[in-house]
Amino acid sequence: MSAASRHVVARSDQAAYAIPTPYHGHASGFGRWAIVDDSTGGAVHTGFGVSRLEDGGSIDAHVHSFEETVYVMEGRLLCETRGEAFLLQPGDYGLVPVGVEHRWRNGGTGSVRWAEMLAPQPRSSHDGDTFFVDAFESPPPVAVEVRDPRTRRFGHIDPENMDAANQTQDRLAVSASMRTALLVYSGITVKMMADTDLGAQLSTMFMVQYEPNGFAGAHDHPLEETYLILEGRVDAVFDDERYRLEAGDVAFAGVGCVHEFANPGTERVRWLETQAPRPPSRHSYRFARDWAYLADRLD
Repeated sequence: MSAASRHVVARSDQAAYAIPTPYHGHASGFGRWAIVDDSTGGAVHTGFGVSRLEDGGSIDAHVHSFEETVYVMEGRLLCETRGEAFLLQPGDYGLVPVGVEHRWRNGGTGSVRWAEMLAPQPRSSHDGDTFFVDAFESPPPVAVEVRDPRTRRFGHIDPENMDAANQTQDRLAVSASMRTALLVYSGITVKMMADTDLGAQLSTMFMVQYEPNGFAGAHDHPLEETYLILEGRVDAVFDDERYRLEAGDVAFAGVGCVHEFANPGTERVRWLETQAPRPPSRHSYRFARDWAYLADRLD
């Protein structure tokens, strides 16, 4: 990221997993690709990365002074808290609120990999705002089930959940509600994941899908956004710089970074997106075309 820009683009082949300093002596088989943090120019709210636990790996019990939201991409991830345990599989997501004691374990064979959104941004000068606590006992884990009140801080999403044609009552796996709602516009589909309904207070996590020729014109926000491409290719512009993003790539747009997206292919493109802080109730988007229209009218 240059001094004049407010964005970051990280390619999948640049992934470098390392154990964060606060976790030394408290984890085994753990590595994290830190993509957006307090060393990234322009990022002041977001701590975004991809974490990995090798077969048999674990992280000791700890708490954070930030909110932690996860989305599992590969393997089986065991999240244990005092009195609860949850087994997360690909497509599962969840929230660990501020101050909740928890630990992570590899719950299967092979490696497990998950995207991780931390807000407010952990501070390296404060040991990553992570504090290790005494071990505790946990019950047998339960799988994520959106109809089970025990998993109220977790959810699951599949690509077909982004298809508006599958949202009829007879095709839904659960009763129709705002948890199954989709926002569809301009060839774009959005489905909320971690939001206030799930208990998130400091950030949001959601899935975005662009149909062929889907397009979002130049705009910016009073918040920070991060995008992890999961499927397909998307043409993106950040601060007037053009990029072709593909599966595994990550991009970040800081406050005031004007950006736009277009799907150039014949297949859908899908990505995981986060925002921090949470969007305001109004004026969370500032589209350049609207203000250009006003300027033309005034002329």
